[in-house]
Amino acid sequence: MKIWQDRRLRPLWLLLRVWLGYQWLTAGLHKLADPKWMETGQAVQGYWMRAAGLAPGTQPLIKYGWYEAFIRWLATSGQNVWFAKLVAVGEFLVGVSLILGLFTLVGAMAGAFMNLNYMLAGTTSTNPVLYTAAILIMVAGPAAWYWGLDRIVLPTLREMVGQHRLRWRQQKPAPARA
Repeated sequence: MKIWQDRRLRPLWLLLRVWLGYQWLTAGLHKLADPKWMETGQAVQGYWMRAAGLAPGTQPLIKYGWYEAFIRWLATSGQNVWFAKLVAVGEFLVGVSLILGLFTLVGAMAGAFMNLNYMLAGTTSTNPVLYTAAILIMVAGPAAWYWGLDRIVLPTLREMVGQHRLRWRQQKPAPARA
């Protein structure tokens, strides 16, 4: 058995998962309650402008040309209104996912992806720590969601998908013989 998935580490993974979920939940709740995120998108627009060096008196924080071009396109093409909502709702859902241990792998992957994007945009803050925590949760696999809803939901989903596939195979007509 891999050390990361050792059952004795389950309490550690539970604490890390819930802590990480709390970080995402509080960040998302803050944004969901802010009109600059949920109505105008002004908050993400300002972030992009500073990151890409488009705001007066700023230099680009982004070190990769392809990513800077992407952020410049987002900032100059009016994508901020819908994208800000996506960020706020995404952060909230990642938090809920991790706290409940429901679709934990998806939540950890989405959180790590957001942290990676924040870091690519030149924001350090807590992102490296949160990114590392998400990676550790992914590496821990089932040990990280043992005490969570995934332990109930995932086997049920596997069974439902398996039954659907069986029915689909039974309904397929046999190939015609010449």
